[in-house]
Amino acid sequence: MESVAAFSGSMQGQMLLALGQTIVVVCVCFDMVRELSVPRSHRRYVASTVFRTLAIPSIVANALTVFVALVMASWVDVVMGMFVLVAIVFRFHHNQDEDNWWKGKGRKLARWARRQFASRTAAAPALG
Repeated sequence: MESVAAFSGSMQGQMLLALGQTIVVVCVCFDMVRELSVPRSHRRYVASTVFRTLAIPSIVANALTVFVALVMASWVDVVMGMFVLVAIVFRFHHNQDEDNWWKGKGRKLARWARRQFASRTAAAPALG
């Protein structure tokens, strides 16, 4: 735990935590834009795509920030960080039917991966 506290106090640790918090803020801002935009508009499509793209990195970054606050015994930061973490997870799982770039990509990516990693059985050339 001392190493976590030492790293979070270093310049590199502070920069990584600041980068993580920046991703969280951008993610939450695009979620707000998505919520306030007209349904089935281009603005909502872009905002939903950006939110879906940044949601998982935001969850990881915020969880890391909460862990550092927990190690440092900063209970107010733990509570506030957990509130933001729960809010992002809730918003990520809410409105799954939203139109975005990622919709349907799971099946397409799985099909692509199956084709790429399938064993290729090529017939050996005949020696003559």
